[in-house]
Parts: sequence; structure tokens; C-alpha cells
Amino acid sequence: MPEPADPGPLLVLLPGLDGTGVMFEPFVTAAVGFETKVVRYPTALTSYPACVHYARTQLPRDLPFVLLGESFSGPVAIALAAERPVGLVGLVLCSTFARNPRPGLAWAARILRFLPPRSLPPPLLRWLLRGGHVSGPLSDLALAMLRQVPITTLKQPLLAVVAVDHTPLLTQIHIPVLALCASDDRLVPPAATTWIRDHLPALDIATLHGPHWILQTRPEASVLAITDFLKRIRPRP
Repeated sequence: MPEPADPGPLLVLLPGLDGTGVMFEPFVTAAVGFETKVVRYPTALTSYPACVHYARTQLPRDLPFVLLGESFSGPVAIALAAERPVGLVGLVLCSTFARNPRPGLAWAARILRFLPPRSLPPPLLRWLLRGGHVSGPLSDLALAMLRQVPITTLKQPLLAVVAVDHTPLLTQIHIPVLALCASDDRLVPPAATTWIRDHLPALDIATLHGPHWILQTRPEASVLAITDFLKRIRPRP
């Protein structure tokens, strides 16, 4: 009797700025053959140290896993990978960064401290998050999610992004790393991935055509890119 197929490592997903993990739904639905776990930050967690501490408690203890940090959670995933937790076999950095991806806009933090995030106009949110690639249900889901998130859950993480710099931690990562990038990302520029590669020369890079929310707009292609990455890093029987 043939042995059952190896299900592969668990895919642990760390969410973007909202912290809810709601926007992983299209990707999780497309991830047939994967076992996934979505980490959802409590709304009170708005700093990187707090998110790292909470995410650490959500990691599996008794099975191999791959950590995926999307957007805001890239630095969280980098910090955890640098700790070399038992069972971690790979890291996926999706549309993300190790340090402030827009250092030239650091001055805007002073304005952001006094600007209610809910005052951001919906057309601007659509342009930033989806570009010209998304319409209908996904756009409506994103805006509905943003209306449900407490103001501090949007504002304080943005301020955290301005200050973060996990570059020194990159040299402490000794597992395979995939940077999953979007060709039309209006939030995280290509320079952010170049910066990571300069400090992590073995970085594997996959670029898909689409906006910042590449897992949501190109879920099947994203699953394929991650599947190919896992095939390359997993030892042969």
C-alpha cells in the first residue's frame, strides 16, 4: 500500500496593516493542498515589539512550518525568523520591507499623528491598495474592513513603519527566503526588495503582475510561486 503524500510544512500567515487577517481569504481559498494558519493580531497591538511577541505565541511547536509576512508584517516575520524558532524551514516576505520603505516621507509622520485615518478618502485608498487591477467584491471587502478597524489600529502601525529598521536582523536568518513582489506596488517600491537582497544575498525573488495586494488579486499565481519555492528548498526523499 502506498504511503500517504507528505502534506508539507504548515503555512503561517501574518497579516497586513489592519491585523485582522480577513484579507487572506482569497489566498487561503486558493491554497489547495496547503494547511494554513492565519495569525490575527488583537486590536490593542499596534507596535512591532507587541506584534512580534504575540505572533511568537502562535507559532507551531511540533511540526515544520513556513512563515509568511505580508506588508506591515514583514518586519515581524524577519524578527521571528532571526530567532530561529524550532520547525521554521522557510520565510516568505510578501509586498514588504525590512525598514521604512519610503524614507523620504518620514516627515509625514508628524502630520499623521494628528490625522484621523478614517478621513482618508475612499478613492485614495482604492488607488493605493488596488490600483487599476481590482474591482467589485474585493474592493468592497477592503473598504468594509477598513471601516471596522479601530483608528489606532491604522494610525499607530503606520507610525511604527516609519521608525522600523530590522536590517541588522537579516544577517541572522539562515533559512531560505522568498520575496514575493508585485509589479505595480504603489506602497512598497522595488528599492525595498533590493535593500533586503543587498543584506541577504541568497534571497529568492518572484515578481507577479499586480498591485500591492498581490495575494488577494493574484491568489492562484501567488500559491504557485510559493509552491515552486518550497519545491526548491525541501530536501528530496
